[in-house]
Amino acid sequence: MYNGTGIYTLPEAARLINVPARKIHRWLYGYHYSKKSGEAVTQAFSSPLWLPQLSKDDYEAEVIGFNDLLEVRFVSAFVAHGLPLVVVRRCLETARAIFGVDYPMTSGSFKTDGKTIFAEAIEQSVKEGALLDLKSRQLAFRDVISPSLYAGIEYDGKRATKWYPQGRSQHVVLDPSRQFGSPIIDDAGIPTDVLFASFLAEGASAQAVVQTSRVYDVPSRLVKAAIRFEQSLKRTVH
Repeated sequence: MYNGTGIYTLPEAARLINVPARKIHRWLYGYHYSKKSGEAVTQAFSSPLWLPQLSKDDYEAEVIGFNDLLEVRFVSAFVAHGLPLVVVRRCLETARAIFGVDYPMTSGSFKTDGKTIFAEAIEQSVKEGALLDLKSRQLAFRDVISPSLYAGIEYDGKRATKWYPQGRSQHVVLDPSRQFGSPIIDDAGIPTDVLFASFLAEGASAQAVVQTSRVYDVPSRLVKAAIRFEQSLKRTVH
C-alpha cells in the first residue's frame, strides 16, 4: 500500500540519519511543555513542524515516510548549528508558501533560494519577540546548508526521489519505490541488512563475504558495500 512512500519506524529513522528518535518524535508529533506567566504555570503544546506522510493510526508504531526522513535531516542541521526551533518553523512555513511543496528544505529550490527565506525567518521571528542569541542571528546560511546535505539526493522536478547516503559509488540507495525505502544495494535490490545478517551468520570473515556472495548471487564487492554501510550505522550514537 505504501510502497513508493517509504516506511520507517522512529528507531530505524534515527539510525539512518543519526538523529535521536526522541527529537524526531518531538518535531513530527509535537510535545507538551510547562509555560510560566508570573506565578502561574500552565501546560502548553508545541505543534508538529509538519504532519508525517503516514498516519500513526494505521500502525502499531509511529512511522514516517521517505520525504519525512530527508526533511528531518535538514531540520537537524539547522538545530545543530544553534538555530531555535521557532526560526526553523518559520523557515519551513515561508518556504512551503513560496515553493509550493510540502518538503521545502529537501528541494533543490531551497539550496539555491533558501538564503533569503532563512534571513526573513530570523527577522520575522525577532519581530514576533523570539529571543535569539547573537550566534543564531549571524549564522551563515552556507554553514548550515552544506553541499554534503544535498549530496546523493536525486530529484524528479522538485521532488526528492532517491538518496544515496554514501554517494552512488558506494552502491547503497534509499528508494521509496523499492523495498519500502529500506537501504538496498542498488544493482541487486537486496536490503543491506539482509546481506549483513548473512555475513554475521557465516562468521563475519573473508570467507563469510564469499559465502554470502554465493547465496545471494551478488558480487563480493557489493556484499562488502552492504557491510560497510551497516557498520557505519552501528557506529552512530543516538
